[in-house]
Amino acid sequence: MTQPAIQTIAGQEHWTHKGEVRLFLWNKVLSDPARTKGTILFVHGSSMASTPTFDLQVPGDPDYSAMDYFARRGYDCWCVDMEGYGRSTKDRDNNAGIAQGAEDCFAAATYIQNIRAGRKLLVYGVSSGALRAGLFAQNHPAMIERLALDALVWTGKDSPTLEQRVKKLNEWRSMNRRPTNREFIQTIFTRDHPGAADQKVIDAFADAIVALDTSVPTGTYVDMCANLPVCDPTKITAPTLVMRGQWDGIASEQDLIDFFRLLPNPDKQFAVMSGVAHASFQSKNYRLVLHILESFFAQPKPVYP
Repeated sequence: MTQPAIQTIAGQEHWTHKGEVRLFLWNKVLSDPARTKGTILFVHGSSMASTPTFDLQVPGDPDYSAMDYFARRGYDCWCVDMEGYGRSTKDRDNNAGIAQGAEDCFAAATYIQNIRAGRKLLVYGVSSGALRAGLFAQNHPAMIERLALDALVWTGKDSPTLEQRVKKLNEWRSMNRRPTNREFIQTIFTRDHPGAADQKVIDAFADAIVALDTSVPTGTYVDMCANLPVCDPTKITAPTLVMRGQWDGIASEQDLIDFFRLLPNPDKQFAVMSGVAHASFQSKNYRLVLHILESFFAQPKPVYP
């Protein structure tokens, strides 16, 4: 039987400012934005801009674009390039650390709410993007409807990835930007559990990343190696989902359970994603990841107490 055609979703670029910094935003929505199920802000990680992470186009596999997946299901989807990445400002003399990324999230969220009638946001962050999103939610709780933190690290205790990364801490501190290329991107998929992602997806991901950036800021690496914790779970009051890939080496399960226990809102969930390493949206089990996230974003609010 012939499968029905999947509707093509056109994206629209937007721009906002954080002082002298221009920030690039990308939006995908199918219906009237005022009538969607919710407005999602996706927050990217340390080594790539937003559109490769959240709007990846893989021929034959349209749901590798999380933005397309959620837009087809009635959501208003946004992502933003942090300063130093993609199409946003890259020429200032700084290394674009976690706190600066949280400010970028606030600038993007303010812009979105200004054109979406003040609607609260569903926020998803991955890796250092989870730290950016968590700190943003901590600082601006009134803007957040629900918060999802994927591939998060809290204290860094028992993190195999950070144990290796800290060996280059002095190098990261000596420069504002570090090079990125296809070979480095491949290591994202081999360092924890080789085989968790299809090579065609890794190749498409690498192509999309290097088309925008040949170097990326060092600030998130420095923060994750030397300045953890950067988020205080006791001050994150939004309903929160903590997502951890089975094989993710950025944080131990115990580190995240300790974080989760301190979240004050009883509307919270902890999800372990079977067969997933660090880059969840690019994994073979990406549909499992999307299902977990969609279920959390669509969850009804409790009516009692």
